[in-house]
Amino acid sequence: MNQVYFDNAATSFPKPPSVKREIAQACDIYGGNPGRSGHAYSAKAGEMVYDSRAEAAGFFGAEPENVIFTANCTHALNIAIKGIVPPGGRLVISSMEHNSVARPSYALSKRGVTVEVAQVGKTDEETIDSFRKLITPQTDCVVCTYAGNVTGRIMPIREIARLCRAAGACFIVDGAQACGIIPVSLSDGMNIICTAGHKGLYGGTGTGLIISDGKYEISPIMEGGTGATSAELWQTPFMPERLECGTLNTIGIASLRAGIRYVSSMGLDSIYRHEEQLCDIFIDGLKVLQGVTLYRCGEHFVPIVSFNLDGVPSERLAAVLSDNGFALRGGLHCAPLAHGTIKTMPQGTVRFSPSVFSSERDVLRLVDTIKKLSKDGLGLL
Repeated sequence: MNQVYFDNAATSFPKPPSVKREIAQACDIYGGNPGRSGHAYSAKAGEMVYDSRAEAAGFFGAEPENVIFTANCTHALNIAIKGIVPPGGRLVISSMEHNSVARPSYALSKRGVTVEVAQVGKTDEETIDSFRKLITPQTDCVVCTYAGNVTGRIMPIREIARLCRAAGACFIVDGAQACGIIPVSLSDGMNIICTAGHKGLYGGTGTGLIISDGKYEISPIMEGGTGATSAELWQTPFMPERLECGTLNTIGIASLRAGIRYVSSMGLDSIYRHEEQLCDIFIDGLKVLQGVTLYRCGEHFVPIVSFNLDGVPSERLAAVLSDNGFALRGGLHCAPLAHGTIKTMPQGTVRFSPSVFSSERDVLRLVDTIKKLSKDGLGLL
């Protein structure tokens, strides 16, 4: 497929050679079911899973037993949110959340949970003040994105964490757009990090993580076989098996281990500087164009840029860019709260998100294409 890929906020592509090799080898090496049998195939897979758990624990500053493998970030967030907030509890989220936070949060209202939304302001101080007004000793849990998936806005996580600690509220962070791009660690003050394995960590699809500091017990939302305490009809109390029932995605976990090692070898600072430099080139090329609106209000960003071309629906523009050889995403990006915050409902935006494999040459080609299209915007309708 002859397209230049700029949709890494959805899923990173291409994958590093080391990740591709690991996926291919894993099909031959890790054929057994980890933790389920006594034979060599099972033991080999179990060793890999344990090693991958330790790799993730070191990367995020956690203990290995508090690293949970999930199917994706949405899966991780559902487990964490529904496993922490009690019936009749009180939950605070931000106005920049993805539906992977918003939908499970609002689903809890059927259990009598009160959901409150902290409005994200133009400055960090305005945002902190919004959270300060809502977080009280009655708050059970606060959930906030580390960086928004629409604008790339980095949230004041450490300050929100301090408010949560003072109130005794569990703090869950959606790290999908930040992990593998900027430093994210439990030392930032959150209690639980939920993230995707297939984005900035460069693992395969079908991978996600829960990273916990172990201070809050997460009740399982699924029960089943764990390979441990099999004689009991109740879910095991021991972590991580308590939250990992069923057969694990061994091939995906192996790819995630390789992805984390790749990110560690490249260095977060190097990755961020490369991708943000490409965003700067993209912004410089678009900001001089008539009829182009860029959405970067705030103070700090991960390498994501959303934009619109006056008079052209975002999904239509993304489709035309696809026809011209560029893969970007248009629409609401599964984040209506965020689009409501930046006043781009219902049309959404077109999102540009490079990776470590993106080049300046390709960004300049994209800018030139948008320049040509902007001269004939009405012709795209």
